[in-house]
Amino acid sequence: MKLVFATHNQNKLREIQLLVPKHITVVSLHEIGCKQDMPETADTLEGNAKLKADFVFENYNLPCFADDTGLLVKALNGAPGVYTARYAGEANDANANMDKLLHNLMGEKDRSASFKTVIALRLSEKTQFFEGSVHGEIGAEKKGADGFGYDPIFKPLGYDKTFAQLPISIKNNIGHRGIAFAKLIKFLNTLNATI
Repeated sequence: MKLVFATHNQNKLREIQLLVPKHITVVSLHEIGCKQDMPETADTLEGNAKLKADFVFENYNLPCFADDTGLLVKALNGAPGVYTARYAGEANDANANMDKLLHNLMGEKDRSASFKTVIALRLSEKTQFFEGSVHGEIGAEKKGADGFGYDPIFKPLGYDKTFAQLPISIKNNIGHRGIAFAKLIKFLNTLNATI
């Protein structure tokens, strides 16, 4: 089975490709010739994931999935939430986003946060959704050189290192995107078993 991952984010693509079983090939937007920015105008993670999956399915007639991820910080009433990627502006600059978040958390004792990923899968007219989340806290400073996005400041529960300091195998096993993707794979395997 060939599936399009509706993202231009090469870091996300690499992360997902490490999780894919041999019978599924995940291709990027670049590989299908799609250079357009994906629409992200909904006010929920589910809505944004669906918009992106719908765009690819309806314009390229290919089975696809898309994700949207939010970082939900308790002391900031769930912000940045649906605006996670563009928290510091439309440039989608990870360092600027982290700097703004660290600034907004200055003096806060409760630094608890969670990441939530929603994946929308379009194989036909019906959309299937899969969710994954991981709880943790926001560190006081950036640590680690691996990962992407907010990984250098997010410490998952039970670990004293950030996602950017942990091996990707651990991040994929306990992380929000890995959990959601595992549910998607389980669903696809169920479909294969009934065909």
